[in-house]
Amino acid sequence: MSEADRSASHVVVYASPSCAYCAAAKRLLRRKRADFLEINVPSNPQRRQQMIELSGRQTVPQIFIGGRHIGGYTELAALESEGRLEALLAEDV
Repeated sequence: MSEADRSASHVVVYASPSCAYCAAAKRLLRRKRADFLEINVPSNPQRRQQMIELSGRQTVPQIFIGGRHIGGYTELAALESEGRLEALLAEDV
């Protein structure tokens, strides 16, 4: 992730507009009142490659909080159900 991405937002979501899991992840983050930077990977091949290099995954969404790779929607939802998401979102804010 570039330094500009890290300074622009504590939460970064690599996503695609037509992805249902991306939409669900963004809804969850909005419910938590988390500001996030959304990076549209279909329209930017360089950003897609960056996402793959950072996460080791080719699917969207890929979510980073505080520069740490969280995973996709499933992992984000698991953090929420475990009661750990709010603490992560509050770090370094």
